[in-house]
Amino acid sequence: MSKNTSIRNSMRRARIATEIVISALIVGLGGYGIYNAVNKTTELGSADVSDASDIQIDMTQPVTEAFDPNMTIYENTPVSTKDKFKGDLILVNNQHEYLGGNEDLVSINNENKNQDEETFIVGNDFNMKILRCVYQPLISMTRDFNKATNYDDLVVIGGFRTTAKQQELYDADLESTGKDYSTKVAKPGHSEHESGYAMDFTTSTTWDYDGTGKYEWINKNCWQYGFILRYPEDKTEITEIQYEAWHYRYVGVPHAFYMYTNGLCLEEYIDTVREHPYDGEHISFTDGNNIEYEVYFVASDDSSEMTYIPVPSDKKYEISGNNIDGFIVTVYVNEEKAPAEATEPEAPTEEEPSEASTEAEGSVDDSDSETTTEEAEEETSQASEN
Repeated sequence: MSKNTSIRNSMRRARIATEIVISALIVGLGGYGIYNAVNKTTELGSADVSDASDIQIDMTQPVTEAFDPNMTIYENTPVSTKDKFKGDLILVNNQHEYLGGNEDLVSINNENKNQDEETFIVGNDFNMKILRCVYQPLISMTRDFNKATNYDDLVVIGGFRTTAKQQELYDADLESTGKDYSTKVAKPGHSEHESGYAMDFTTSTTWDYDGTGKYEWINKNCWQYGFILRYPEDKTEITEIQYEAWHYRYVGVPHAFYMYTNGLCLEEYIDTVREHPYDGEHISFTDGNNIEYEVYFVASDDSSEMTYIPVPSDKKYEISGNNIDGFIVTVYVNEEKAPAEATEPEAPTEEEPSEASTEAEGSVDDSDSETTTEEAEEETSQASEN
């Protein structure tokens, strides 16, 4: 055998020996791994799980807030989208036309006849009308004014007015000034008087009213009855109407209080409420009678005949349109919602009207002859035309 053949045989034997050693190592390492796995499995299988407290399981759950029984629950109530043009808080001015109609009006003097107590304000005549919902607050305010001052000479010289009448007043003012606009008379269709929510005061003693002296009581206390001085002296740039000491507007107690205490005119207040939507921070306040309120805005759904408005399910609330783009919700926080009462319709009666009711009806027919004449209105020194 040659030397080279011997070398090749030696190298082959060495390679085979090396492969055997490597294979043995691989097998050994594999066996060790299997042994450890079996051993761990055995240990786990023999663990005593009778005491569950010894087992630590990390199962992180989202934390939920505890139920608050005092939390207000809201529900959606459907309201006609067109109702955004109705309500105590509609803004009527040169930019926003009054779009109402079919107002529920009452004659101040006729209603005075039905009062159980003495009244301390009259209409200039029996045709002087305001909204029915405004009449009682007006009577309450003027009764208290009489108790505080002993004055009984208040007269409503301007109440509800038709658009045609407003046109007459507007044209007359333009003719007298020679201008093509007026800061004294609202444009036809844009006067609060057309809504029935506004009224102008004068006195039967002087046929003038400037809100000074004892009459200042009204400016300081009218909020308690839901009224505001509509055109303050320091807000003429916003209202676009000159200062009118005699022009009052009904908006409801909560809103009158907020405007009075914060020095806001109606235009400013409407803008403020619009900045507080339902899904944002609400306006919260307590009035002088310790009644708590929340006020918020809900935009009208102009793509639908109905707008769904979130309201509290268990609290008293009111909804008013703003005459622009939505609704203002007023929540009486510390007043529970009155339970609905089921009532049965009364059966119609065929009784003849009593003599007293016949006389009352007859008194309305000839009432105009009992009142202040139109000449008295013309004699007043104040401009009460807005």
